[in-house]
Formats: sequence, structure tokens, C-alpha cells
Amino acid sequence: MSKSEEFITLINEFKTVSPTISDEQRKGLLRRAVQQYDLSVDDATNILNGSGLIIGEEINYFEVLNLSVTEFESQSESEIVNAVESAHKRLYSASLMAGGRMRPDGKTEEQWRRLLNQARDTLKDEQKREAHITLLQNDVLPSNEIVFKSEFSDPEAQKEISVSETHLSKTSEQESMMLISAGEFQMGSEDVDASNAEKPEHTVFVDAFFIDKYPVTNAQYQEFVNANRQWRDLGWHNYHLIFRKHRDSDYLKNWFKDKYPIGKGDHPVNWVSWHAAMAYAKWVGKRLPTEAEWEKAARGGLTGKRFPNGDVIDVSNVNFDKRLGGTTPVGKYTANGYGLYDIVGNVAEWCLDKWDSEFYESTESHNPVSGGSIESILENSPLSKVNRVIRGGSWYSPEHELRVSNRDWMSPWKTNSLIGFRCVKNIE
Repeated sequence: MSKSEEFITLINEFKTVSPTISDEQRKGLLRRAVQQYDLSVDDATNILNGSGLIIGEEINYFEVLNLSVTEFESQSESEIVNAVESAHKRLYSASLMAGGRMRPDGKTEEQWRRLLNQARDTLKDEQKREAHITLLQNDVLPSNEIVFKSEFSDPEAQKEISVSETHLSKTSEQESMMLISAGEFQMGSEDVDASNAEKPEHTVFVDAFFIDKYPVTNAQYQEFVNANRQWRDLGWHNYHLIFRKHRDSDYLKNWFKDKYPIGKGDHPVNWVSWHAAMAYAKWVGKRLPTEAEWEKAARGGLTGKRFPNGDVIDVSNVNFDKRLGGTTPVGKYTANGYGLYDIVGNVAEWCLDKWDSEFYESTESHNPVSGGSIESILENSPLSKVNRVIRGGSWYSPEHELRVSNRDWMSPWKTNSLIGFRCVKNIE
């Protein structure tokens, strides 16, 4: 079979899942044609144009049948098939009763019923269903480490194909981190809303370090799961006590069979335990921030302010107070003075430290960390059972929990929808 025929076979596989692909998916297929099948851009484009694939917004068959991917997570294949058949029957019958009228979406009822049949046939078949989920996530490349060949004769075509990836790989040299310079800052608060755990306010010196501009995203965590299968989503039915010390049965609860929620690759990952965050950080050659590092970075160079950008905060610049009902893409709101996004709100963030409500009363003034040295915590982390610090507040949190001095905690193996993380890196 020639390379062209292999590429045509790949396209035909896509057509069995959906007759429509998005423009981003088209670009992904063209990349793959060049990288994997050694085709020119022109040849690959001609094959795509003659394939019958429709370029446009991808069709989400789950939405067509008013079904949710997450509803299938804990269901057997027979239960999934029954749910699909039931949804199809209900909508198909309603379409037949509607007669020959034009639908609000511009389709005829006959066209709509044809789409319902496509959705049913795709979602009932486990292999086609998995392929459809992958297609919706634009996952058409084997890797985002693409090196393009020099045969391109059309600079504009090369520019179009070489679109930047939406997330960073483990080996990328474009790590999105900010340098936080060494120096003193006032840690803690004597604010009227401050708890005893935030007192007394005290001077702390922290050495320079790098910190992620954004919380770790679903797409980034997907790479980690793909490379470290022991951290895949086990699902409640495969959950075993052997894993309890590292994650609970809700780990990656909103994922479906090791794939993040459709359309949320650029949202911060949540439903991850402290142990999972530590494992990810180690995998990318980083670590979790100490509580002192986190607070210094969160303050953005300001002194005596309640929030990262001053004494006032509202829903126009932070995702909090349950207003949006969940996470938002990272980087949507204004950065603080150090160029850090979502340092409060969206998801709260795990820190390295052991939780100690009285830590500030006897803390060291230079690079303080609760629970031992950074090195000892990293070395002994797999055995840790003690509660760990959480900072920053989330999409659910009321305003006072988003103060940069606010402290919280949770068991290191627990997960929920409110907690994610970002990483730091020592300066060698």
C-alpha cells in the first residue's frame, strides 16, 4: 500500500466516525500527512478535498442525542447501548411527528433523522465511540513534537500547518514560567477576615525560583497520564484500597476513560490528589511550591494588599463565588504583577507543605517550609499521610477565601472539583 493509500485509509476511518471535521482537525490531518506519510501539502490537500469530508464545526453526537460523556463513565456496554437506543428512539419519534417543517437549525426533519441515525450508530459501537471522543478533542496527532520537513514549497502552507500547540509537552523548551526574584515579603495577615492560622503577619525571605504562569491544564495532565499509566483514571468499579493512600475513587472524576472533558483541554486539571500533583511535577522536572513561595508569587510584588491585584476583587477579573458553575480556560483573566494567571480563583492549588495551623508562630524566616526540608518531603512523599496546604480559593469560593494570605488544607489522597496545582522550579 502506498503512502497516499495509507493516508486515504486514515481519512476513511475518520469518515466512519463523523462526516464533518473542524478546520483545526483538517490542519491536524495535514500535519500527519506530512509527518507520518511523507506527503506534500498539496498532495495531502487534494486527497482531503476529494475525500468527501466536510470542513466545518465538528458534530458532537453526544449533544445530538442529549447525552453526556460523563454519564457513561460508570456504565457497562449494555447500559450505554440501552441509553443510546432510548435517546435515539425518543428524538426520532418526535421528528417523525413534526412532519415536513424546517427545523430552527436550518435542517429538514429528514436531515435531522439521518443525523440521529449517525449518532446512534457511532455511540453504540465502542470503537467508534472512542474514536469520536478522540476526534472531538482534536487528538489527531501521535505527538505534539512535530518536526516539519524542508520540502515545503509554499511558505503560507507551511505557516498554516505549523500552528502552535495549545499545551506544553514535557520536553518543550518553551516552558511557560515566570522568575520570582529573591527577597523579603510580608507573609500572613492581621486582616479582620484573617483566621488564627494566618497570624502573626511576619517577614519572610525566599530564594529566587521559577513558577508556572498558569495552573496545569487538562491537556498537560493528559500527557502525563499517557506516559504514566499507573496514574490513569481507574474508575470507581476498578478502585482498590491499594491506591487509597495516593488518590480516592473520585480521582479524575470528570474524565472519560483517560480522556479529559471534551472542549476543556485548556481548563485547569482538577479532581487530582496531592500525590498525583507531586507525581506530575516530578515527571516534568519540577515540584510543588512551598507555601511561602506560593504566597510571595501570589502577592505580585504588592505589600499589604488583600488580593493579587489590590484590595478589590470582582467577577470581571476572577472566576469565583459559584458565578460560572465551574472552571474557565486558564489565562482568561488579568495576570498579577508577576505575570501569573489564575493565582486565585478557578482552582485552588496544592502546596508542598504539611498543614500546621500554628506554623507561623515558630516559622523560620528564610525559606520556611512545614513538615521538613524540601528535599525530605520530596524523598518521602509517597509515604505521606498528613494533611497538605491548599492556597488560592476556587471557582466556588466566596470572596474572603481568595485573599492571598488565606490558608486551607486537605488530605493528600483526597480529590475534588475545586483543587488543581501549578509547579515551581529551582534556579540551578
